Parts: sequence; C-alpha cells; structure tokens
Amino acid sequence: MASEKFTGERPGWGKDFDYDESRHLAAYIYARELAKGKRVLDAGCGEGFGTVTLADVAASVVGVDYSEDAIASCRKSWSKPNLRFERVNLTEPGDFSETFDLVLNFQVLEHIEDELPFLEGLKKRLAPGGRLMLTTPNILKSFSENPYHVREYTVAELESLLGKVFSKVELEGMHGNAKVTAFDAGREKAVKRILRLDPLGIRNLLPSGLVNFAFAKLSVLVRRQAKSSAGESEIRPEDFSPGAVDDEALDLIAFCEA
Repeated sequence: MASEKFTGERPGWGKDFDYDESRHLAAYIYARELAKGKRVLDAGCGEGFGTVTLADVAASVVGVDYSEDAIASCRKSWSKPNLRFERVNLTEPGDFSETFDLVLNFQVLEHIEDELPFLEGLKKRLAPGGRLMLTTPNILKSFSENPYHVREYTVAELESLLGKVFSKVELEGMHGNAKVTAFDAGREKAVKRILRLDPLGIRNLLPSGLVNFAFAKLSVLVRRQAKSSAGESEIRPEDFSPGAVDDEALDLIAFCEA
C-alpha cells in the first residue's frame, strides 16, 4: 500500500508498525460515532487507511493531505462512492472552500511550525455547528526523538493554544492497555540503549537528511526489539481506548467548536 519513501514516521509501513497503525486507527474508531450521517473532512489523511473506515457511516468523506504521493496512494488504494481524496494545504487552500460537519485532524499538529494559521484553516472548514476532533502526542509520554515533530504538547499547552482559535475546547486522552504498556517499556529501553551511543549529542550536529535516514532505519530496529521484549504479541486498535485526559494519556484528544 505504501508509495511514499519510507521514513519510519507515518504509520502504514507493515507489520513492524502495527503499534503505530493501531494507535492511529483507535482514534478513527472513536470518531465513527461522531461521523454517522455527517459530511466529514479528514485533514492530514496520510495514506487513507483510517479515512476509508469512516465512509461506512458518514454521508460523505473527503481526505486531504499536502503530500502528492500520499493522495496518489489513497486514490489507488481506496474507492467508495461517498469518498474522495484531494491534495490540499489547509493554510493555503486555494479553491478548496468546502465546509464540513466534522473535521478530523489526527497526529498532525506536532508537525506544524506555525500552529495558529493552520488551526485557523481547520476552523474555516467547519460548517455552522460543526466540530473539530484533533489528536496529538502527549509530550509527557514521549521518550524518543522524532526529527519530523516540530513540537509536542502538555495538556495545558494544547488547551491554551486551541483556546486562542476556538470558543469551546474539551480534552480527553487515548490510553493503552497492559500489552501497550509493555511494548512502550521495551521501546523506551531500546531508544535509551541507542542514545547512550551518542552521549555528546553529535546527532544534533548532523545534516537533516542523514538524521532522517538514521531515524527510518532505527525505527524498525526499536520496534522489533520492543516486540521481542514484550512477547511478540500483535497490538490491535482495541488495545487503545479513550478516557480522561491526564499525564498517562499517550495522545491528547481535543474536541473544538468555532
């Protein structure tokens, strides 16, 4: 299914990334109830493996992404009469002016350099009475360095940021079960072993292309070591569940209204 260059950052790269894909899909499963009978925009749809699941319950679904490769892959992989994919940069949307009852933005905000124009772009896509559902990693549960993430947030930081754009913001958290906790413990151990090889932080002085290349290779190694230490058990979307927002939440979930 993947057509983009392998980076180790986007989910959808095969069995080594079942944790990442399942964690991502868990948010889509949670969103299905909100999507029933609605016009839905998936802003930052990636390769669309989550977007397509919404078409079974929504009136219509549009997946957008800035990546031409991702949209090409979506169009090749998924086809439903109420589903389409478009290449759109939401901060400069051009002719894309549709509005939606539900806008989803999953695991994208952490990649955005200038957050406010991006969030304003999401707000403009909300129809009257529409709602945004957004997820982003909880920085308190992040232990690895991701060169593709510009910034991660605490609960207070995310609430403050979203409050600058939206009149109503409610936060929840995505949590993992014991299987997820064991995998994360193994992943953290593997990451720390790797980082100990560079006590002087020389990696921070390397060209970004080399850092990204190393990140892609190491992302596979880390996940394989984590699986080995956690007992090789496959992680599925049902191993994640939404709940109260707290320091233990893996991802922060925000529901926003204009």
